[in-house]
Amino acid sequence: MLDKIQLQEIIDIAEEAGKAIMEIYSTDDFAVVDKSDNSPLTKADKASNEVIIRRLQSSYPEIPIISEENKEVPYADRKDWTWFWLVDPLDGTKEFIKKNGEFTVNIALVHDGRPVLGVVGIPARNEMYYAVQGQGAWKIDEEGNKHRLQVNEPSAERIALIGSRSHPSPEFDAYLKDMESKYAQVDFVPAGSSLKFCLVAEGKADVYPRLGPTMEWDTGAGHAVVLEAGARVRIHGASEDLSYNKENLLNPFFIVERA
Repeated sequence: MLDKIQLQEIIDIAEEAGKAIMEIYSTDDFAVVDKSDNSPLTKADKASNEVIIRRLQSSYPEIPIISEENKEVPYADRKDWTWFWLVDPLDGTKEFIKKNGEFTVNIALVHDGRPVLGVVGIPARNEMYYAVQGQGAWKIDEEGNKHRLQVNEPSAERIALIGSRSHPSPEFDAYLKDMESKYAQVDFVPAGSSLKFCLVAEGKADVYPRLGPTMEWDTGAGHAVVLEAGARVRIHGASEDLSYNKENLLNPFFIVERA
């Protein structure tokens, strides 16, 4: 199945979705409402979602889709899926509303619970991160240049932690203090959305402890990118890695770290 996917097409879909978002971003008419979990939903979420779903269904009608903005598929219907798209059309809605540019478009392809392709677009910066299993992780910068991504070599003296700009937690504060007891220098790098995965993959941070709630669509595409850059996404307090298409699509706490 993976060899039938046209990577450039998925990148193009993410770019088109990003353009739909930026058309709304350039105005102040966000039409913010609260979803059932009290997180903000904007017209941009919907516009991006419509682009991605339409194009994926057109090109790959045989592959089902789980998207944040679509009604959840009952587990009884999806439990036997071996392949599916996992989509977050606008991750970092709070960053979007704040207009700080740290929001992303996320498209992942999952096979047997593991993300094997991921595209993370950053529309406000005209940047794109992507990875395909066995083909490495890459970034396309705003000038169109491609860069291969690789996680940092570990240091015994210094560590850079990346954390949420909008979702701090007591658990993260405790983790930070634990790291401060182990390293001479601990730097904190704040960032929004799935960009945090990408910055670890790019070597701009060493570890991303996510000690707060996320859903599968928040993490799938970024997870694919860090895997190919040499990292893993380990469940916090356990030895196994984060997996997908769980009965409950809520993720456990996790740590993104060098594999």
